[in-house]
Amino acid sequence: MLSAFRPFAKNTSITTARNTAFNISVMSQQKQDNHITKWASEDGQFRRQVSSFRDEIKKAGKFEPEKDRYALVVSLACPWAHRTLIVRQLKGLEEVLPVSIVHPFMGEKGWSFDKDFPGATGDLIYGTSQHVRDLYFKAHPDYNARFTVPIIWDKKTETIVNNESSEIIRFLNHAFDDLVPEDKKSLDFYPEELRGEIDSLNEWVYDKVNNGVYKSGFATTQEAYESNVKPLFESLDRLEKILSDGRDYLVGGRLTEADIRLYTTIVRFDPVYVGHFKCNLGTIRHDYPHLNRWQKKLYWTEPAFNDTTDFAHIKHHYYRSHPQINPTRIVPAGPVPDIEPLQK
Repeated sequence: MLSAFRPFAKNTSITTARNTAFNISVMSQQKQDNHITKWASEDGQFRRQVSSFRDEIKKAGKFEPEKDRYALVVSLACPWAHRTLIVRQLKGLEEVLPVSIVHPFMGEKGWSFDKDFPGATGDLIYGTSQHVRDLYFKAHPDYNARFTVPIIWDKKTETIVNNESSEIIRFLNHAFDDLVPEDKKSLDFYPEELRGEIDSLNEWVYDKVNNGVYKSGFATTQEAYESNVKPLFESLDRLEKILSDGRDYLVGGRLTEADIRLYTTIVRFDPVYVGHFKCNLGTIRHDYPHLNRWQKKLYWTEPAFNDTTDFAHIKHHYYRSHPQINPTRIVPAGPVPDIEPLQK
């Protein structure tokens, strides 16, 4: 055992080794932190990170459906997390799947559990996590990608079940059916007879619209921006045409995950994407009357959509968390109103 009183010179190799290890750790952490806020690739294009945790909650699986076992972590600002909140409420899972809501500002360490913003709950799983990253490192100490939401956390095994929103809403559709009332159990947002049509619509809506606003907004070259904003509006034109027959829902005359997945982008379009992401070839309220009617009907008549849409979180997050786009971090006052009233 090394003596605490041994002269410093004789411990030089040990001290050097420790300093080297510390410096490598710091450099690695700095590189990771820089990666969190670096949105575009070298060619100026935004490429979305592939989710890392891809398990599901199901009977006879690794993660069995149980009450009080799982928790949902979301941002009210994030359109991907918003999907899961809508399905959670539609399926009546509020008592089965508690939710922790992060602060809308996302800094260098990612989403925080600070509570100094209305609606932010802090960490309701352990009460000690400062950032969402703390949960990621608890699940996987060597994790080195972005700390995204939503996540489904398993309190029993202390790990992340899934952090891919499209998969989460898919298994929440039926995973907890034995724990909810019959009227909620019977709800199906991915019915077998409509799956082909839903999948086909989801594919291009995700690429050109859901992700298209990000590919436009985070582009760092003119070419990258124009190569994405034009297909975005072509796709909005396509959606407008689909809804032009007066239908209330995109597929099959009923509410499906196709509506849920599109809504969380469209409801943010005028408040943030038009200005902040330069998606300004038109607005939903002025240039897409059928899309506007569709989103207003969902917002004003479906509590699961209205209750989970928080424009204060949405605007605060986007305008304050991306200084490379909005260096003053000023949050605009408009549009007024955030969403128009539903006309009778």
